[in-house]
Amino acid sequence: MSVNGKAEVKRLFIGAGCNRIVNNVSWGACGLVSFGAQHAVAIFSPKSAQILTTLPGHKATVNCTHWLPSTKFAFKAKHLQQHYLLSGDADGVIILWELSLADNKWRHVLQLPRSHKKGITCINGFMVSPSDAIFATSSSDGTVCIWDAVFPFSSSGGDCKLSCLETLIVGSRPMVTLSLAQLPGNTGHIVLAMGGLDNKIYLYCGERTGKFVHACELKGHTDWIRSLDFSLPVSSGEADSVLLVSSSQDKGIRIWKLTLRGSLANTEGTYRRSEISLASYIEGPVFVAGSFSYQISLESLLIGHEDWVYSVQWQPPSMAAEEGFGFYQPQSVLSASMDKTMMIWQPERKTGIWMNVVTVGELSHCALGFYGGHWSSDADSILAHGYGGSFHMWRNVGCSTDNWQPQKVPSGHFAAVADIAWARHGEYMLSVSHDQTTRIFAPWHNQEPHSDGGFGNEIARPQVHGHDINCAAIIQGKGNHCFVSGAEEKVARVFEAPLSFLKTLHHAISEQSSFPEDLQADVQVLGANMSALGLSQKPIYVNATHEISDNVGNDGLDTLESVPDAVPVVLTEPPIEDQLAWHTLWPESHKLYGHGNELFSLCCDHEGKLVASSCKAQSATVAEIWLWQVGSWKAVGSLQSHSLTVTQMEFSHDDSLLLTVSRDRQFSIFTINRTGTGEIDYKLLATQEAHKRIIWACSWNPFGHEFATGSRDKTVKIWAVEKASSVKQLLTLPPFNSSVTALSWVGLDRQRNHGLLAVGMESGLLELWSLHVGRTDGSTPVPAVTAALTVRLDPYMCHVSSVNRLAWKNRDNTENCTSLQLASCGADHFVRLYEVIVD
Repeated sequence: MSVNGKAEVKRLFIGAGCNRIVNNVSWGACGLVSFGAQHAVAIFSPKSAQILTTLPGHKATVNCTHWLPSTKFAFKAKHLQQHYLLSGDADGVIILWELSLADNKWRHVLQLPRSHKKGITCINGFMVSPSDAIFATSSSDGTVCIWDAVFPFSSSGGDCKLSCLETLIVGSRPMVTLSLAQLPGNTGHIVLAMGGLDNKIYLYCGERTGKFVHACELKGHTDWIRSLDFSLPVSSGEADSVLLVSSSQDKGIRIWKLTLRGSLANTEGTYRRSEISLASYIEGPVFVAGSFSYQISLESLLIGHEDWVYSVQWQPPSMAAEEGFGFYQPQSVLSASMDKTMMIWQPERKTGIWMNVVTVGELSHCALGFYGGHWSSDADSILAHGYGGSFHMWRNVGCSTDNWQPQKVPSGHFAAVADIAWARHGEYMLSVSHDQTTRIFAPWHNQEPHSDGGFGNEIARPQVHGHDINCAAIIQGKGNHCFVSGAEEKVARVFEAPLSFLKTLHHAISEQSSFPEDLQADVQVLGANMSALGLSQKPIYVNATHEISDNVGNDGLDTLESVPDAVPVVLTEPPIEDQLAWHTLWPESHKLYGHGNELFSLCCDHEGKLVASSCKAQSATVAEIWLWQVGSWKAVGSLQSHSLTVTQMEFSHDDSLLLTVSRDRQFSIFTINRTGTGEIDYKLLATQEAHKRIIWACSWNPFGHEFATGSRDKTVKIWAVEKASSVKQLLTLPPFNSSVTALSWVGLDRQRNHGLLAVGMESGLLELWSLHVGRTDGSTPVPAVTAALTVRLDPYMCHVSSVNRLAWKNRDNTENCTSLQLASCGADHFVRLYEVIVD
């Protein structure tokens, strides 16, 4: 971070969902979880339930991540100071990252030589020694590469030596899952299992110095292979073996055993077969690796899931295992399925038959299933990621018996976040996204900031919609909490907070600020239910009696399409995904009809009396701006000036002017006057072509009638509205390296007319500029402006795609405050909150 002024920026909160891709998540031996969120790699701590940082570098969607070492080898990683992470994207690029545990610093080590022409589908590997790793990568171009990496010993950095041991061409049906292991018997041979779109499991054998050759195929599954995982070596009587678990879209799980049969120099008679029992295997192929032969057999077939099984994983050995005394591979498998459940399978002690011993999952309609399941290194927690970009974690809190309870995890949007707004007193921030949800994030009063991250939670999901949501505005006036949202439809929708949310918010902020108890007495709506089509949300009243319909006869057919009733409750601790997805909806109170196309932008004045809305437009008649009166929600004005889509609007801080910017490269300023009878009087004050390209953003000076505009032409210009009904340009900031897509101006010192301008760019980067606006007198009608770059945020703190909106937390403009909060959202699915400390 380069600082030319006196300001410091700290990361307070990061919210994002997981890319909806199967091999996207990995749990490392260091205790951290990695996942892809659009083009970024995100790192979160299960202990604090916070996203700690994001790693920029990819230019395409991150498909998969893999820790070296992963939780499977945590028992070997107790003294490691450097942990490594591999990430692969949809363009075939693979990046190696290094985490230093001493200072929790991340380092971009290298980008692997481009060996895949299409997207990466899986990365799997293991640490051979503290400074040596072997891993394999697969791609949808039909290739699989095996790599050897030698890491530097010192923590001060150094070169990483990387070599590609082998490139396997697997044909037109690409592999989607891989697993690497060392063959039993200390033979020095490595086995690679791969599975894909042709129902077979392929085994390849090789050495770290030589060629990998096709050993055999395992047949049995009747649909695509989705997951493979080798166990660590298992000792059983006289022969060493490893187990391979496989899952498929045929809903089944198979456990295969690879047993060291002996050296080829020995005769067949010297190999004694173990006694046959009910749990005994069905003999499969024999393959040769070097001078040793191995017998493969089917150990067990696990049937229990009702949909595709996307993930299977062996339980890691206990962390208490010592390398000198060996380790114990638990006979326990975790599976995750699209039937919305995760299961733990273990063999019965007496019969050896594998049984499902634990089932956890979201049995509600809102989750569409799990894409993957993962063990923690101590095996007392399991983590799933789902279709909705969500995480789900359970922890075994039982002493003598298993008792798996849901745990708090990070949450956020899983598509581009289009808009963000602060509550009138800054209690929470509200974001809307193309994932068709509106979410509310807030701190929780009894939740202490962790040493490894900030604090913040998603406390409500007021709107779950059937269309992508483009914009939102929170009503700033007195009374109940209320917001307006606009989606890919011609209707703006008004939502009011139910009683359950008000009481939840009271719990969240009770030790931060006073809360109007009398407000709760006026609210008669407890919560909201979703309609069957998923567009409107109907209120649930406080005094309503809950009727249970008796579905008999033909009515029973309707239950397949019915939507279960929400159960709005007062939350006394941060909610988990199942509560958020269904029980925190706000009722819709009004629909605002008038626009001819999909809504694009919304804003509310500072008194909370007017809302302005715009829609996508290609003509002047459609590009008109509508004014709505808060409360009655009647249309009280239609403002015409632009010929294309109005991209952003903002009222001046005295609410006398409305600034609008558009795709037509012009800005317009309207005067807004309220007559004594309550009517709205408006007129166009000025319009001007301000930039050479689309104007994406605008923002007013909180202390005056100066404003900033930002454009695709990579410039930010400062303007002033004169008393003579004209607009003058005051300053153009030095050109930026990328299109300017978001602006937000906050006041610091009213006496000096000093403020900070936050600038967000299409590249995802953020800058803070200090602006001083000089006072005008009779001789100088146009104020002078001086600008200086205060902070250019570190890319590790910024977005990795276009910044869509910036918003400073509301504060009293008369006070001089040294600590500010800046919220941002972007096309990279992230909502971010920064603390800006100024002197």
